[in-house]
Amino acid sequence: MENNRLDELIDESIALELNAAELYKVFSESIPEDKDFWWQLHLEEKSHATLIRAAKDSFLKRGKFPYDLVAGSIDDLNASNTKISALTDTFRAGKPTRRQACEVAIELENESGESHYMSFMEKDAETAVETVFQQLNRGDKDHERRIREHLDSLPAEA
Repeated sequence: MENNRLDELIDESIALELNAAELYKVFSESIPEDKDFWWQLHLEEKSHATLIRAAKDSFLKRGKFPYDLVAGSIDDLNASNTKISALTDTFRAGKPTRRQACEVAIELENESGESHYMSFMEKDAETAVETVFQQLNRGDKDHERRIREHLDSLPAEA
């Protein structure tokens, strides 16, 4: 893969993780009953961005960047980033319901960049670099499952 194309994919992937983190921060600030839940996801998304940035800084120039760590479509990443930014603005202006926050987050976690990141973290590592990144991320897995479980635990009127 061409380095400047990969560089762009990496930067958009980092932006995606940071945008997701910001959305979860908004949820944490606007839904007191679920503050800790959303704050934990906020921190994990920021951690994902840091891991991707570290991979870029450490391995891209050496040709050892784990390509599977980022989605392959810049258009998909751009679309996701635009959508998340708009949702964040919307929910800053008006408080989401607890259910609405979960439903939006599940949709986000199923989008290209986020699901691609989780697929990488759950696959069998093929290189030492992949193993290191998976070990660093070991506690930050399966956001979609955790959000669904949280949604299922909410009272019907939430």
